[in-house]
Amino acid sequence: MQKSIPKIIGTSLNTLSFIAPKYATSKALDIFMTPRKGRLTNKQNAFFDTAQHLELQYKNHTIQTYNWPASGKTILLAHGWESNSYRWKNLIKKLQAFNYNIVALDGPAHGKSSGTKFNAILYSEFINEVANHYKPNIIIGHSVGGMASIFFQHNYQFKTLEKLVLLGAPSEFTKIFKGYVRMLNFNSKIENGLNKMVEERFDNSTAYFSSANFTKKIETEGLIIHDKHDKIIGYDEAELIARNYKNSTLKTTEGFGHGLKDASIDDAIINFINN
Repeated sequence: MQKSIPKIIGTSLNTLSFIAPKYATSKALDIFMTPRKGRLTNKQNAFFDTAQHLELQYKNHTIQTYNWPASGKTILLAHGWESNSYRWKNLIKKLQAFNYNIVALDGPAHGKSSGTKFNAILYSEFINEVANHYKPNIIIGHSVGGMASIFFQHNYQFKTLEKLVLLGAPSEFTKIFKGYVRMLNFNSKIENGLNKMVEERFDNSTAYFSSANFTKKIETEGLIIHDKHDKIIGYDEAELIARNYKNSTLKTTEGFGHGLKDASIDDAIINFINN
């Protein structure tokens, strides 16, 4: 039944697009930007009791941050789609041994941050707000959290940032959009309408939002970690970013998928930021 739901939604909106194309497209974009999971569970809340909590305000949004204070350099952690700051639990425990001042934020519509809609552009603005408060030296981002971190550094050129770690980060927004259109089997009316709606909302075409292109203007030292068999974000995305991000190193893994949750990954991150 779960596998048939996207087809049912796609068929319904395709039919509707012949009667009310703008409404059908708006609903399609709404579905695209609405995470189905990523809020905190009781078990996860217990872990966050070990941190200092601070809510920051950005426009009409509330950004939830968690801080494990220490006297070392500040690390900011940005999770991915339908996740939250708990994904960093094991890495946080390891980083604490090195006296890093650790900060994690919940993205828009995730964890304890406000909202029901999510996109990488808004996420990058959340990161900027948090960065201005905590002044991170290092940012580690997973998946779209990595993409949002690139958008942030490209747009704001944060001066204190020394290192950027990207885990399974997507490069081309057009690919993400194409994948969504394909998954729901949308017709050309909705696909064209989606592209037009994005351009109207964000003042740029979907092709403009390219991590690989944005990294050309980033001088911060980078580490890109991507699994060869990532089924969510293809390995070619990492290769494209690495080709354009001149001050970066690409580390290839096998067998850890998109999540990249393994002690060896944590160790590679720590080795990079310690040196």
